[in-house]
Amino acid sequence: MTSAETTTLQTSIEHHFAQGPAVLDASGRPDPEALAAFHALRAALEAGSLRAASPDSDSSVGWTVNAWVKRGILLGFRLGHLESHAEGAYIDKDTYPARRFSPEQNIRVVPGGSSVRAGAFVASGVVVMPPAYLNVGAYVGEGTMVDSHALVGSCAQVGCRVHLSAAAQIGGVLEPVNASPVIVEDDCLIGGNTGVYEGTIVRNRAVLAAGTVLTRGTPVYDLVHNQIHRATADTPLIIPSGAVVVPGSRAISHGPGKEWGLSVATPVIVKYRDQKTELSLTLEDLLR
Repeated sequence: MTSAETTTLQTSIEHHFAQGPAVLDASGRPDPEALAAFHALRAALEAGSLRAASPDSDSSVGWTVNAWVKRGILLGFRLGHLESHAEGAYIDKDTYPARRFSPEQNIRVVPGGSSVRAGAFVASGVVVMPPAYLNVGAYVGEGTMVDSHALVGSCAQVGCRVHLSAAAQIGGVLEPVNASPVIVEDDCLIGGNTGVYEGTIVRNRAVLAAGTVLTRGTPVYDLVHNQIHRATADTPLIIPSGAVVVPGSRAISHGPGKEWGLSVATPVIVKYRDQKTELSLTLEDLLR
């Protein structure tokens, strides 16, 4: 979309979202202009020309949340009505059917129960293994592998050449609209049964070992640089570029927990990617 087209669409989305329930008439039918604006937004999301969060070199964290886009997604729920899809296999708002793809798009959606919701962007070269789910507003970059049982939540941003291993959970967020979604930058390896939530940013080339869980309240101990990475009031948890993160634990230092010898889980950065780490990832090329 051109800058002028984006500005016009943003104005329309903001106007209709502010109408609240009045965007539907007494019979529950949506305002045609509001529906047209939403459809334009959904098409732009699917084309990748609009994103719920965009790279921004002027931002302190390198990304800007486009709150109005998230308002447009919420507007789509308000405008839609429940409808049976796939001969009753599922029931959802008519504004958010499952996406369909063609061979020309060069996207592999392997049979076995995966679903990509309307309003999600999937780039050329992406492989979606069953069963996986990509929610509305998600962005999945070129050459990324979404493995079995993986989730890309609403508005989550996943870069190019990422491997989301089996059962990886990339959390989403729609409300509050100003909240940052989870962002996984280019060339990351997200191990099996990992969980990345609450606006965490995983910088390019980072590796999360199987079972690693990252949340806004999670401190991450960097053994290489002798520091602790935490979210602040103004910034999310950020995993540094090239970091190799594994599940760890730290002892409880006071109270009954100390007396009982208990510990709590905490991620640990044990190294940064080197040649050996790169060699362990060459299987990706063979899978494609």
